[in-house]
Amino acid sequence: MRKTIAERIFHIRYAIRELVPLAKQLEARGEKIIYLNIGDPLKYDFDTPGHIKEALHKAVLEKHNYYSLSQGDPELREAIAYKEKTWHGVEIDPSDIVVTQGVSEAIGFVCAVLLNPGDELLVPEPSYPLYNVYPQLYGAKSVVYQCSEENDWQPDIDDIREKITGKTKGIVIINPNNPTGALYEEKTVKEILDVAAEHSLVVISDEIYDGIVFEGTFKSTASLTKDTPVIVLNGFSKTFLMTGWRLGYLYIRDPTEKYREDLLQAFIKMARCRLCAATPIQKAAVAALRGPLDHLTEMIKKLKERRDYVFKRIKENSYLSSVKPKSAFYIFPRIDVQGTWKNDRDFAEKLLLEEKVLIVHGSGFGKVGKNHFRAVFLPPTPILEEAFNRIEAFIKKHKKQ
Repeated sequence: MRKTIAERIFHIRYAIRELVPLAKQLEARGEKIIYLNIGDPLKYDFDTPGHIKEALHKAVLEKHNYYSLSQGDPELREAIAYKEKTWHGVEIDPSDIVVTQGVSEAIGFVCAVLLNPGDELLVPEPSYPLYNVYPQLYGAKSVVYQCSEENDWQPDIDDIREKITGKTKGIVIINPNNPTGALYEEKTVKEILDVAAEHSLVVISDEIYDGIVFEGTFKSTASLTKDTPVIVLNGFSKTFLMTGWRLGYLYIRDPTEKYREDLLQAFIKMARCRLCAATPIQKAAVAALRGPLDHLTEMIKKLKERRDYVFKRIKENSYLSSVKPKSAFYIFPRIDVQGTWKNDRDFAEKLLLEEKVLIVHGSGFGKVGKNHFRAVFLPPTPILEEAFNRIEAFIKKHKKQ
């Protein structure tokens, strides 16, 4: 069978869902699992705003059930341009926007357009797994640059400089960050842009959590660039509570005007190959962007309270330590004791089997994640309390004396 399947498939790893089949087996036996692995607010006590649901229903009834333009519905692209201007001060033309089926598809588009076999893409470590998966699928290579846990998981600019070679095509920024919850300093983003400009590189900026910030101020990379082409990836899943709707977008901000048209046409070619994103959902997304944001205020309030509770629990636990997340809804604790588990992957699996708590092993986000794990703080506080009680009990039981 291995000869039948393309070799590239055997290199794919997606840690976030790796232990889900085991969790489902346990549930089938009657066990109740506490899921802290996936960044989906709608699995907990959050819901898509009513006016967005109503807009989808209306779109279907009004017969917006046809193929839309591959680049995206014109009205939606206008609404996205307005959002980027009013939220982030970024002036873009709607024609520079391509609507995608989630940010995941946008990542695939970027890698398909930029990377030839043998090329390199600089990605942060720890990093969202798809930034390592997609380059491999196109015969290229992701080269990691370090983010410093001692410096609140900020990117190491010197390490970025050292990793650039003649094969490097671009630098990825994930800000706000998954898996650490870090919010990058404006100075840091500007320094990355400067390094990219020195070497004629494109910066790819993943900004899907732009609306979920607890402390500090988020600055879009596109608002800070002076002479560096930036491809911004964003979407509706997190900020607008539309995870299962699978809708995202990318846009190009190129002050040099050297690359914009070629990049745009390449992205549109990719978009044509899969026809279009779902038309009724695009119509509903217009309502999301133009409607009230009351849900976001309430969401941030709830998440901040839950973040504070989880961080407090970790600070009080002599076996764990963590940088306090300033954004998104993830925390990335370090396991500060040795135990009977072989590694962080084994830690996560045994925790699931014994205590029925599902987390993601830190090394699934890169080698720097060794002896860490990622957990969401999306559930209500009583569920988080139970989960961390079980985590603490597990560590106490298995730690080496």
